[in-house]
Amino acid sequence: MFADLLRGLLAPEPSRLSHPDARLALAALMVRIARVDGDYSDIEITRIDRILSSRYALSPFDAIALRHEAEALEAAAPDTVRFTRAIKDAVDYDHRESVIEALWEVVLADGVRDGDEDSLLRLLANLLGVNDRDSNLARQRVESRRK
Repeated sequence: MFADLLRGLLAPEPSRLSHPDARLALAALMVRIARVDGDYSDIEITRIDRILSSRYALSPFDAIALRHEAEALEAAAPDTVRFTRAIKDAVDYDHRESVIEALWEVVLADGVRDGDEDSLLRLLANLLGVNDRDSNLARQRVESRRK
């Protein structure tokens, strides 16, 4: 299953992702950013589950199952640059912008803005074609909800 998804994403002209594949690929980005600082904490895992549940109207059980699949995909996915560029070509801008907001939710879940997480998020936003202004606005929206 992951091999077909990755092959499709990395094709010279990636086709539009199906809804299940798109949500799996984007969930894998959340896992990747949570793991980048070497501390894939329970609070980040819980936040990913809640985001997936809310974003895709999943039961808690289904959100956990999707995260488990995303963890496996993230581990099998190629380098971040190729993986993210392929997603950019297959997903609409509005959806990519909302993904940046979800990624900020994961980064800020533990209350610490780690330098590695910030760097990766800047890279992901750039590779997804989301400009710095929109990424910063997404971060501000997340921070305002946390107060």
